[in-house]
Order: sequence, then structure tokens, then C-alpha cells
Amino acid sequence: MSYVTTKDGTQIYYKDWGTGKPVVFSHGWPLDADAWDPQMLFLLQHGWRVIAHDRRGHGRSSQPAEGNEMDTFADDLAAVIESLDLKGATLVGHSTGGGEVTRYVGRHGTKRVAKVVLIGAVPPLMLKTEANPGGLPIEVFDNIRAGVAANRSQFFKDLAVPFYGYNRPGAKISQGVIDSFWGIGMLGGIKSEYDCIKAFSETDFTEDLKKFNVPTLFIHGDDDQIVPIGASAAMASKLVKNSTLKVYAGESHGICTTQPDRVNADLLAFLED
Repeated sequence: MSYVTTKDGTQIYYKDWGTGKPVVFSHGWPLDADAWDPQMLFLLQHGWRVIAHDRRGHGRSSQPAEGNEMDTFADDLAAVIESLDLKGATLVGHSTGGGEVTRYVGRHGTKRVAKVVLIGAVPPLMLKTEANPGGLPIEVFDNIRAGVAANRSQFFKDLAVPFYGYNRPGAKISQGVIDSFWGIGMLGGIKSEYDCIKAFSETDFTEDLKKFNVPTLFIHGDDDQIVPIGASAAMASKLVKNSTLKVYAGESHGICTTQPDRVNADLLAFLED
């Protein structure tokens, strides 16, 4: 397997397929690079080079006790991009990975970046504060922490249901998707996954978004029960110049899995534009 070793000795697993223009994927919590299988296979078949890594503490990467916060996540992404000497890359981030990509732009700029896609992404800020009244109360994230700490196996089985909108009337439930979500989640380290809850919920990406200077596409389901659109993409897209917001009516947080054909078509059109 392929790894990049970061400055603090953490090994970041990545996969790198194809020889075309690079598209780099950052996954959501508590998943890993395999969450991007439908997008990576599709774009590879259409002539693009596709790269995805497992965030530290997730999937096949090392499980360090430290560094499980957005600045380090962004620097780990930079380590992958720089190790592969990628240029003119499109960065695609889902959920927590959208925060990782956003912080990468804030910290490292866009000298290696041509475009950005944020799907169901957490920016600008998930947590409810005086300055962000539309966010979610801290109790929501405290409950997630409690669930992970007490019995993360059961918690992940339960979380998969609203994650993919399987608790909605008429939903076509896939037990395979639920099992995959659970299996990938359990592959990660509990310390990293626990710390990551604070990272994705309490990090303010407002200033990072203001630094975007490349074409940016936001995709978000308006029935996202995990990252509600009103406090995320609806606000973030207004902070990014030259951005487009595509709203998937009635769709869930896990649209890359539940609506792969639609996401893939929108990605390809944006890449080829």
C-alpha cells in the first residue's frame, strides 16, 4: 500500500489511479477513502487521475493520539499533494473532508489547485454560537461524543440510517451500505474519531472561505440531517466568489453513495467546464 509520512511521523495511506488531470478527494467522518469508490471509478473511466487518502486515525492510516484537528488534517492533505507533486488539481471534499479542503486553501493557498468541490460540507461553522445562531447546539455534538465513547459499534450502525436518509418514507434502504459504513467506521481509531468530532463541529472556516480564488461548486441535499444546509452550504457559498450552489431536493447527507449517477455527472460537467 502507498503511504506519505508526515512531519510528525504519521503515515497517511492514499490511493492514486490514472494519468489524467488530478482530482483529490477528502472523505467524511467516520469514513475513509473507500467512501469515494463510485466517484473515483467513474472519473477514472473518463480519463481523470483520481487520488484519495485516509485521514489520520481513519481507515488504513496511522492512529496518532495527537494532531486530530483541522490545521493538521489540512497539512496532511498538503503532504499528499506535495509528495505527488500535483498541479492544477481539483479538490473534492465531503462533510468533514469539505472542512479539510477549506482549511487547506486557507493555510496553503491555491497554487496547486484549479477548482474546488464541497459536497455536504461542514463550513462555515456547524456549532451554534452568538455569531452563528443557525448552527447546532453543543449538546448535539456532546451526544455524538457520548455515543462513540460508550458503544461506537452500535452508534455507527444507528448513525448510518439518518446519514443516508434511510429513516425517510419511501427510502430504498441498502443493508450493504449500512454494513460498509459500520465496517469503515470501526476500522478507524476511537481516539482520532472522538477528537475529530470537535474538529468538524467547532472549527470556524469563515476566513478560509474568503481566501478562495478558484471556481468552486457546492453540492448539498436539502434534507441533510447531519449537516443541515441552512447553516452550511447556503452560507458558505455566499462567502466564496465565483461559486455555484447545487441543491439536491429531498436528498440526504450521503448523496455520493445514494445518488452516485447525479453526483458523478455534476462533477464531470464541472471538471470539464
